[in-house]
Amino acid sequence: TETVAPAVDLVLGASACCLACVFTNPLEVVKTRLQLQGELRARGTYPRPYRGFFASVAAVIRADGLCGLQKGLAAGLLYQGLMNGVRFYCYSLACQAGLTQQPGGTVVAGAVAGALGAFVGSPAYLVKTQLQAQTVAAMAVGHQHHHQSVLGALETIWRQQGLAGLWRGVGGAVPRVMVGSAAQLATFASAKAWVQKQQWLPEDSWLVALAGGMISSVAVAAVMTPFDVVSTRLYNQPVDGTGKGQLYGGLADCLVKIWRQEGPLALYKGLGPAYLRLGPHTILSMLFWDELRKLAGRGLHQGT
Repeated sequence: TETVAPAVDLVLGASACCLACVFTNPLEVVKTRLQLQGELRARGTYPRPYRGFFASVAAVIRADGLCGLQKGLAAGLLYQGLMNGVRFYCYSLACQAGLTQQPGGTVVAGAVAGALGAFVGSPAYLVKTQLQAQTVAAMAVGHQHHHQSVLGALETIWRQQGLAGLWRGVGGAVPRVMVGSAAQLATFASAKAWVQKQQWLPEDSWLVALAGGMISSVAVAAVMTPFDVVSTRLYNQPVDGTGKGQLYGGLADCLVKIWRQEGPLALYKGLGPAYLRLGPHTILSMLFWDELRKLAGRGLHQGT
């Protein structure tokens, strides 16, 4: 892998994940709707306007039009740019310092970098979740916030809940991205090195990064989905006049309530769409990042 400065990795990582977001945002919309469906209600006791991936895509189009599949895209791009810029920058610093060469260093560096990125990007993810949940009354799942735009949502939250309101739900977002980032960065690096060692593909081929991303996406989906469900619930729940959540008191409370009232399998609600979203997003973002790093590294070499 070409060596580039952490600041360059910040730009490349943010750019790569924003490119991936454009393609995977429709999957994020479907995943959000499925994760909010039947909130705190036992299976079989609520209507299910969204049933599986393809039927859910059709349901979104019927309710919101074709453009409905790109709901929250602007907020999603903002989140990907902020979160992944910080994440890749911090991870690159750890690599530069040699921390990732230590036993378990890759996982720790990925988790810490992900946590910092999630904190910085939390307001954007809050707005993205709420915008993607919004739809017509007949197809609504979860609380409806009725925002008109990204800036309008940020202004409303700021005015009604103050600065702290913009970071409401961050307690669910940090562990979500920590486990996902650790799994993604650790398995991608290991898988890519393993594929290169097998010499099945040309060493500089983009297919090497693609293979690494495919393996990485399985691990990310497996460990991240329960935290993803919790994070979606915490971000979208209604709040009282003081900005306190009316359904959940935090990460642990949300986990317990979902387990008790919906059953343990509810923590994997939307697993199929979640993987269909996480898989392509992981593959595309890591592929774009890897290829951009190669180009940047070659450019630096040519300039010296």
